[in-house]
Amino acid sequence: MWSLARRLGGPASDAEDAVQEIFIDLWRSAARFDPSIASETTFVAMIARRRLIDRGRRRMRRPESAMIEETVSAPDLPFDPVEIGEAARIADAAIKELRPEQQRVLRMAIHQGYSHEQISTATGLPLGTVKTHARRGLIRLRQSLADSGIAPENFRVPGPDTASGGGKPGE
Repeated sequence: MWSLARRLGGPASDAEDAVQEIFIDLWRSAARFDPSIASETTFVAMIARRRLIDRGRRRMRRPESAMIEETVSAPDLPFDPVEIGEAARIADAAIKELRPEQQRVLRMAIHQGYSHEQISTATGLPLGTVKTHARRGLIRLRQSLADSGIAPENFRVPGPDTASGGGKPGE
């Protein structure tokens, strides 16, 4: 089995792992062996062959570590970070104007990345109540930001459907 595992490629450590998996598979499949169908050698070889083919297919599905780019460059920002900092301070002040339950729900969603269901579980509030607090809080937050002169469309980060880098999709 060792020579078969080594011939089918990969480093020695992969061959060792493959042989270990083959032995485990043989142990689990021992009850299926029937000498009237095939010899013991054939039985072992077929299990080894199947296991090695499976490992090769798994290896082909995994990306090569050399294919992953190691350096990550900072994206070109379509907005001024200073303006974003000021907008964040205004947004934080606007959040503080919300009712406490709306603040709590929105902070859990925005800062901690919780889903409505996770917020419901964490707070003990019914799911519908969490959704209502989030919706009403966002409506009040949007209105408060608009009153402060911050329009949400001014701070959209371009996505895959905004080719020009700003504005609404399709413009």
